Amino acid sequence: MPTVVVLGTMDTKGKELGYVRDVIRAQGVDTLLVDMGVLEPPAVAPDVTREEVAATAGIDLPALAAGRDRGEAVAAMTRAAAVIARRLYAEGRLDGIISLGGSAGTTIGTAAMQALPVGVPKVMVSTLASGDTRPYVGTKDITMMYSVVDISGLNRLSRRILGNAARAVAGMVQGQAEEAAADKPIITATMFGVTTPCVTAAREYLEGRGYEVLVFHATGTGGRAMEGLIEDGFVSGVLDITTTEWCDELVGGVLSAGPHRLEAAGKKGIPQVVSVGALDMVNFGPPDTVPEKFKGRRFYPHNPTVTLMRTTPEECAELGRIIAAKLNAATGPTVVVLPLKGVSMIDAQGKPFYDPEADAALFDALREHLRPDIRLVELDAHINDPEFALTMARILEELLEAE
Repeated sequence: MPTVVVLGTMDTKGKELGYVRDVIRAQGVDTLLVDMGVLEPPAVAPDVTREEVAATAGIDLPALAAGRDRGEAVAAMTRAAAVIARRLYAEGRLDGIISLGGSAGTTIGTAAMQALPVGVPKVMVSTLASGDTRPYVGTKDITMMYSVVDISGLNRLSRRILGNAARAVAGMVQGQAEEAAADKPIITATMFGVTTPCVTAAREYLEGRGYEVLVFHATGTGGRAMEGLIEDGFVSGVLDITTTEWCDELVGGVLSAGPHRLEAAGKKGIPQVVSVGALDMVNFGPPDTVPEKFKGRRFYPHNPTVTLMRTTPEECAELGRIIAAKLNAATGPTVVVLPLKGVSMIDAQGKPFYDPEADAALFDALREHLRPDIRLVELDAHINDPEFALTMARILEELLEAE
């Protein structure tokens, strides 16, 4: 029988968490009540005590409680939530998780959820679910339910909402299909609008060869989601065609995936074939949102809400050095493929971002800084030419077959 972890601060939300537990059990699903409280005694007896949680995470609970500092308590139990969730999952005691709360409870509960692999059912009932949920959801498949009323006692409305959430997570864990052993190997690929023809052709080729290709939009969140999926061990190989998020990280655009982009595949040691798709552009919002310091640069209005700025030769050289450094740390098979006639749909002769000097700076930096044993393939083709797409796909196929 599957088990749902019901996690929360049982000194302030104990009765509500107990109600959720009871509704889940009524659906024929086991529960594990985990107490994340600190300052007051739990209102309901937990299955996993706050003392056990604190010990697992190396937290001095008596000292934390004696301090009576709510902010410090929330910060400590947020760290502990991730640790205990990973432990319970590894022990086979967590098939799904539900939590509830205001700002503190949401922070703690979603920290636990973000520590779990994609695919594990996760439900968060929160007073914050109608606002900006990005800090809480991150790149994981967290279901957010707005509580409508504050989570402060049980009443006609809160019982209905909490009951719906409880039945939802119970249904999720009961309805999960067993993963078939013969599932197709997963390949991840990165795409932007300006590299779509390349990714589409590569994806269709690999799908025809028996692989399942998951395409991620390289918009910051997309890159982080892909890296997280690789870290979770779901991925057999990576076709990282569109590494444009590094432009925004380096220059200051709005679609950065952070400084750890291009690390996960290397750490996992899985095959990766990498290119330089859309490294000709930095992303901003509408024209009036572009920082003043970029006045005089070359811009292209992608649409009314997206303004693109061409990367300079100096920026491209630095991008090449950064990408080389990331790939040089890889422990698995790695190949870099360069499209010498342009890196995006608008970086081609006669197009707005055509700049052979900038592209050359990028290519030269990669040639200079890549590890000698990392294979570098150079094609006299544009990134969206069919020849280029199929070359990348076939190289990845070769690497996967050699594993």
